Amino acid sequence: MKLKETVHFKWYKHLLILVFLLVCFQGSARITSADFAMVFSNSRQVGIFMSRFLHPDFSYLPRLVSPMVKTLQMSLLGTVIGVVLAIPISFLATTVVTENRWLSTIFRFLLGLIRTIPNLLLAALFVAVFGIGEATGVLTIAVFTFGMVSQLMFQAIETIDFGPIESASAVGANKMQIAVWSVAPQVLSQFASYAFYAFEVNVRASTVLGYVGAGGIGVILNSSLALLNYERVSIIILTILVTVTLVDKLSELVRRSLL
Repeated sequence: MKLKETVHFKWYKHLLILVFLLVCFQGSARITSADFAMVFSNSRQVGIFMSRFLHPDFSYLPRLVSPMVKTLQMSLLGTVIGVVLAIPISFLATTVVTENRWLSTIFRFLLGLIRTIPNLLLAALFVAVFGIGEATGVLTIAVFTFGMVSQLMFQAIETIDFGPIESASAVGANKMQIAVWSVAPQVLSQFASYAFYAFEVNVRASTVLGYVGAGGIGVILNSSLALLNYERVSIIILTILVTVTLVDKLSELVRRSLL
């Protein structure tokens, strides 16, 4: 008897959850004025799109090699610049090295401010200031990498063993010597892992920077979509997918070997 009551209770519980979710969905649709009838009325257009999208234009593939290489170059250069800038700032953002809470708080605030700006918005701002081109994409990736990697790095510094720091302080080492000889050896492998992770993220992000004129294969993707050339859109997306997958696997292997 108790078992049946328990089963009935669970059934009613699941039903109530389902009704609650449906009510929330309906309320959200009304608040946002979402018209799902319009979505279903355009189902014919979806069929046309998919019929063309599922037939990639492989003859266009050779013309994608150079833009894809430029995208990888943008990602690599931007990552290197961002990581190089992030290393000294990550030391200044932690009291482990500076022993100055105000200084570390200022740098953490600046890093938090940088991380709040989305990639596309950052790229759009740089395009407006510096113009269209791959250089703007590199600058965007560098700033994004700087904000992300600095955060990861100074958090890694705060988890180190303080024994070597105390030993170095006891023999009269200054803050620079402590950072180089007591802190850096403990976090070097993590720093390298974060750098490869940032490159992995940047390859994916850089493919859409072309939407705002920041160069790379995203420019061709944007123009193909604007011209409704879905066969080319399909092969571009396949190229991006294969490239990102290979970069992800390579980055994962490297990061595993470092940890």
